[in-house]
Amino acid sequence: MPECRTDDRKARVRQVLMRRQKDLRLVVANIHDPHNVSAILRSCDAFGVHEIDLYYTDTAFPNLGAKSSASARKWVAQRRHSDAAALAGDLRARGFQLLSTGFSETARPLTHWDLTRPTAIVLGNEHRGVSPELEALVPDQIFIPMMGMVQSLNVSVAAAIILYEAFRQRSAAGLYDTPSFSEAEIAAMEHDWCAR
Repeated sequence: MPECRTDDRKARVRQVLMRRQKDLRLVVANIHDPHNVSAILRSCDAFGVHEIDLYYTDTAFPNLGAKSSASARKWVAQRRHSDAAALAGDLRARGFQLLSTGFSETARPLTHWDLTRPTAIVLGNEHRGVSPELEALVPDQIFIPMMGMVQSLNVSVAAAIILYEAFRQRSAAGLYDTPSFSEAEIAAMEHDWCAR
């Protein structure tokens, strides 16, 4: 049975797992730049996102290096998908509100949304945004209000801002103070993480 090398390491692993958010996730949709994907994973780890969904249909999943922010990938679980309807249906069946980034007339500011609810947010491709097949299934759109001349942020920066707002709301609601996983789930993950 793998054990953490030191008591400090074991305590750190447990502390992080106790704050992981079971019901907050991002859907990375056909994002091709490995630096963007790595930075998104790093933000997910930083804000306690336990798992992300990787939706890749017309873009190859990028080859992530082992250094820098790519190292965060071992701390964030990943699920691969290629069927938009199955992905959206699975998340909705598990009680997630589904949001996507976008600029439609019905898009509402990020702070308008209650991100203390189980939430999955779709981040689209760097150039094309959210693909039509996902957009049709996830009509509720969010945007980050901007005061400058440019209309959008780099996707990894947008992910960090979105996750910070979710962290702000969830922290104020005390969601990081109460584990979202059961003790048995935490023990199993602790065993797995100590082996990494």
